Amino acid sequence: MRGRIACAFAALLLPAVACAQDRLTESRRRLEAIRQERAELRAELQTLRGRVRNLVAELQNLEEQRTASERLLQELDWQIAELESTAQRAAHDLATARDRLVERRAVLHRRLREIYKRGPLFTVQVLLAAESFADLLNRYKYLYLIARRDRDLVTDIARLEATLALRERTIRQSLAQIQALRAERARELAEVQAIERERRATLAGMRARERQAARRVEELAAAERALEARLASLERRRQAAAAERGSPRSALVSARAPSATTTSRRAGTAFARGALAWPVDGAILYPFGRAAGPGGTVVRYNGLGLAAPPGTPVRAVADGTVVVAERIEGYGPSVVVDHGSGYYTVYLYLEQLRVRPGDAVRAGDTIGFVGSRADGRPPHLEFQVRGPGGQALDPMPWLAGRR
Repeated sequence: MRGRIACAFAALLLPAVACAQDRLTESRRRLEAIRQERAELRAELQTLRGRVRNLVAELQNLEEQRTASERLLQELDWQIAELESTAQRAAHDLATARDRLVERRAVLHRRLREIYKRGPLFTVQVLLAAESFADLLNRYKYLYLIARRDRDLVTDIARLEATLALRERTIRQSLAQIQALRAERARELAEVQAIERERRATLAGMRARERQAARRVEELAAAERALEARLASLERRRQAAAAERGSPRSALVSARAPSATTTSRRAGTAFARGALAWPVDGAILYPFGRAAGPGGTVVRYNGLGLAAPPGTPVRAVADGTVVVAERIEGYGPSVVVDHGSGYYTVYLYLEQLRVRPGDAVRAGDTIGFVGSRADGRPPHLEFQVRGPGGQALDPMPWLAGRR
């Protein structure tokens, strides 16, 4: 009877252990899936950083990595809690089994002492003392039941010892797994903190770049206003000079909009749409009009950005007279060439100037060299075409087609 109770006790424990193991196995599968997701996010981050820097995408990727790491920490915390619960149940079962084993061993020791005291002939003496055959059968049955009870006691003790060994092994394994999970949790927590630091640094860098870009946009706007004022002053002087010469034709030309047949009367070479030489040979960095500016902003450019290495010679696009050859705030060394009839070409972001105000230049003459600094972009020349009244014109229709 007692042996059956011990078997039932062990049988009740096995499903609970198996259920907990199934839950842990499922949690480990979820853990591996989260790790795979985070590894893919890290690979995506490296791909993003290998392309043109996109801080918004990087920040979103880091946020997704942090979320995945937090989910991973939650899984680890659940596994640790589950293993601790398993270890606590095993410890309770172990204590119960030990108490039961102590009790059963005490019973066994009493039986052994009784058997020893009665001697090896006790069974024979009991049987021989029977007064009748019925009494003999009763005495035999009594001895049989005592012997079976003693065997069950020994078997019960053996099963309890096996249960104790199993519980001790379960506790050791659970404690080892808990220790490993806690070490892994510490590593993952450090990873989450590193991701958070990186996210904050990226966010701070983004905000700093936004502030820097905003300042640069303001500087560009101020520089553009200063240039507009300078060109307007030049145009007023030109119109005043034309009025003094009594040239109504010249005043008429300066007031009208540019046309496809507009030419310069002042210079010997035609200043016409589609006829101007390119000032440098380089790729178009940004077009005329609204375009992406520094730090991902959108600004309006009044000229054409032409990429070129620092020191590249910059050529006059047509015959004319240099009216500005100096540093302009926001643009650095710059040149403005007057081509007559209210038309000017402007060359910005230069490094060295080869001309002075009043110099006559012909198409193809070197007027300066491309500088190394240009509004946070790669080295380039900004080329502008200005019409009567200082109006900014798209340079593309004025430039000759490239071969």
